[in-house]
Amino acid sequence: MSVLTAEQVRIHPGGASRDDALQEATDILVAAGAVTPAYVDAMRQREETVSTYMGNGLAIPHGTNEAKDAILASALSVVRYDGGVDWDGEQARFVIGIAGVGDEHLDILSRIAILFSEEDDVARLEAAATPDELFALLSEVNEG
Repeated sequence: MSVLTAEQVRIHPGGASRDDALQEATDILVAAGAVTPAYVDAMRQREETVSTYMGNGLAIPHGTNEAKDAILASALSVVRYDGGVDWDGEQARFVIGIAGVGDEHLDILSRIAILFSEEDDVARLEAAATPDELFALLSEVNEG
């Protein structure tokens, strides 16, 4: 199952607002054919209930369970904001948008959590100079 392609990985030298980051995550997923544009509303609704900031500079926005009809396929979007994103008072540098068909998002979430659990791994992800390099480091999310 290939949930991430090189086209779905971006690096920005600056920062963004949380809202803009959610929009970009959705736009990438829309371009990948994974969600409808309405998915961003479901992401915003989830943030109002519970923050998807996970620590280690990682936020993993995803839609509410009610948004399942906006999901067409399982996919990820990965954007690194070197200037950071203010995520409810926390600094997110990686915003990984998730769309999962059925319960697939749980498996995808666990793989991302593992990738970001080791500080050395996070340092490598932060040091990647190009989107292709970042994609290579993240490509193990496609395994399994």
